[in-house]
Amino acid sequence: MDNITLEKITYKNYIETIWRLKVKRCQKDFVASNNNSLAEAYVAITNGCVALPFAICKNNKPIGFLMIGYGMSEDDFEGEDSAFIEMVKKSYCLWRFMIDKRYQGKGYGKKAMELALDYIRTFPCGKADICWLSYEPENEVAKKLYASFGFIEQPQFYKGGEGEEMPAFLKL
Repeated sequence: MDNITLEKITYKNYIETIWRLKVKRCQKDFVASNNNSLAEAYVAITNGCVALPFAICKNNKPIGFLMIGYGMSEDDFEGEDSAFIEMVKKSYCLWRFMIDKRYQGKGYGKKAMELALDYIRTFPCGKADICWLSYEPENEVAKKLYASFGFIEQPQFYKGGEGEEMPAFLKL
């Protein structure tokens, strides 16, 4: 397989990562834009949380984007169940994950997920028991990928309303 790596977002790769990477039209409702994600990272950082955005690269060329979060505050989860808040506020979050439409279906997403989880398991921001993520329940491809890595859906925290995502947890 080609050399897949996670690279920090830099002046060298941010234009390609933010503006040129796109998902398929049918996936647009499943993931925020990379541009929006970097704006959210900035807001999270200025509010004392950790946001770690990465370009997913194939032979040093961006083909995707992922962002890891850690240490989110209770304010970030307004209206959520208190048990959910307690579990996730000192945990790692795979906040964003996307592979450009030109590179999907080639195993790059699986390799990038493996690299992301390997990185998280180094506990770069501190020890945690879980990594969590959430996704649109209609996104069968994401559901299958995440389940293949051991993420378990947490339907007790899923409200099922418009815009609600299914949370899934992975024990680290």
